[in-house]
Amino acid sequence: MALGCFPAHVDAVPLKLATWNLAWLTSRAAGDPALPPDVIGHSEADLSRLQAYARRLDADIVGIEEVDDVKAAQRLFPTPLYSVVLTDDDVVQKVGLAIKRPWTVTRNPTLRELDVSDKAAAHHLRSGLDVTVHNGPHALRVLVVHLKTGCWDDPLGERGHSCPILRQQLAVLDNWVLERQDEGEPFAIIGDFNRRMTSGDPFYQSLAQQGGALTLTTAGLASPCWGGEYFIDHILLGNQARQWLDTGSLRVLTYQEPATEKPHLSDHCPVSVTLTPR
Repeated sequence: MALGCFPAHVDAVPLKLATWNLAWLTSRAAGDPALPPDVIGHSEADLSRLQAYARRLDADIVGIEEVDDVKAAQRLFPTPLYSVVLTDDDVVQKVGLAIKRPWTVTRNPTLRELDVSDKAAAHHLRSGLDVTVHNGPHALRVLVVHLKTGCWDDPLGERGHSCPILRQQLAVLDNWVLERQDEGEPFAIIGDFNRRMTSGDPFYQSLAQQGGALTLTTAGLASPCWGGEYFIDHILLGNQARQWLDTGSLRVLTYQEPATEKPHLSDHCPVSVTLTPR
């Protein structure tokens, strides 16, 4: 049976898919030499508040960014309800995934090509976490990314510091999408793109051309996070996953606290959609 083609008698199982940049979530103490001096870390009270937001989010699959270690992620997504996987990058700001039971995960080769840094660079970019999540006959290929910051809406041909790097990462994503298109499996790319993507953005259009068609779930919308901003956290759907999207299901979970608490929580809000595999 081809991946993504399900017998008619199998009930559809809704899947809440989310992405959340957790802003230097780590078990390290403030002042650790691996952390920038302006990173204050999360107190026990901060972690308790983030855990409460994770419970409210109540997602089945959560792409997580800027996470240092599994132990820290499990404070928000505890076992046995969730399992957590992270890349093995030698950086503090890793990407990962929290998977709620009964969904299970199979790891595919890490997309290390997204780290387009010179091998001798002092600071490396993040790889992409490539997995397939399963629930019975239902399966979805998921790539979690956290791309280079600084080229939010500049032309991709811009010669500034960040845009050439983002353009190299786009070429890697183009190839990954083309492979998924060739294989025909339903897929999602989720995470912090550090790009204010719209349907008219050449970044998005390049990906869509490789994938035949991609659904940018945040297209034409603004995020209410911390008083309102453009989306840079996105969920892209390809192949059959485009038909799984429940219309109007995009949600942004905003924080109740004032903006002064942003450093203690995250400067990003969780973004989610609901899919119904058919």
